Amino acid sequence: MILIQVFDAHCDLLMKLFEDPSADFDKGTGDLQVTRAGLEKGHVKVQIFAIYIPDAVHPSMRFEAALAQVDLFYRKVIKQAGLKQIKSKQDILSLQENEIGAILALEGCDVIGDDLLKLRTLFHLGVRSVGLTWNHPNLVADGAGEPRGGGLTQFGQEVVNELNAQHMFCDVSHLSEKGFWDVITLAEKPVATHSNSRALIMQQKSQVKWPLARSLSDEQFIAIAQRNGVVGVTFVPDFLTTKPEANVDDVLRHIEHYCSLGGQKHIGIGADFDGIQETPIDLRGPQDFGHLQNELLKRYSEGEVADFLYNNFVRIF
Repeated sequence: MILIQVFDAHCDLLMKLFEDPSADFDKGTGDLQVTRAGLEKGHVKVQIFAIYIPDAVHPSMRFEAALAQVDLFYRKVIKQAGLKQIKSKQDILSLQENEIGAILALEGCDVIGDDLLKLRTLFHLGVRSVGLTWNHPNLVADGAGEPRGGGLTQFGQEVVNELNAQHMFCDVSHLSEKGFWDVITLAEKPVATHSNSRALIMQQKSQVKWPLARSLSDEQFIAIAQRNGVVGVTFVPDFLTTKPEANVDDVLRHIEHYCSLGGQKHIGIGADFDGIQETPIDLRGPQDFGHLQNELLKRYSEGEVADFLYNNFVRIF
């Protein structure tokens, strides 16, 4: 059996650990979709762990909550579970056969307010990918759920310039469409760590506004590809299909659509495990990546599948 390594660009394990201190990533206890054993079984070589602060946390405490999740990353993911922290591409290339790499990311710049020092502090603590917004507006830009649909603020432009200076991913998942186009003109490393195709959702009869707002138009995908970026196909059922249940075939449809746009070198995976309550029925956690691999190999060459699952994100890191 062919075993292809996986680079998963998004999970919300740190949020789960933050909300439930009794949960154990290493032992696999608690209501977790992502566990160390699951990463091993799914042949995940590199996992991005997002810092995401739940809405219930007061805005004045969100940076402190982010620091608490950084602490969880170091204590429970790196020290206890023994994953290897990744800060550079060389760190990825240096991983030994039995090692799993862990990258720290920020999902939503609401945690930094209007303070670049806080952003630089998170960089010093290991953050290497930054999502500018979640669904709501912040002082950087409007999120995909804000009806106003505003783009980057002046401070937002400063944030993107800082990401460029630090060679960090500028993640447009959850960003408003105007914000997206502002980013494309500025960012050196634009990515969408977990975003699917809007066109495929629009083709289905039961249309709902939210998946459309959170998904990428064909023009947006092409723009990311032209900037040598990568889009991670996500397993969020609402962003895969309007059917009652999603499955691996729905994931394949989004990959196939992105390929039809010339995106073979710009497709990755951003499953969003632990950020979703419902999953595709046959992709319940990272342990099921082997099933996705096998289905992909029925349609694509081994080299193409390796690009989708691993090489494309590694190339631009």
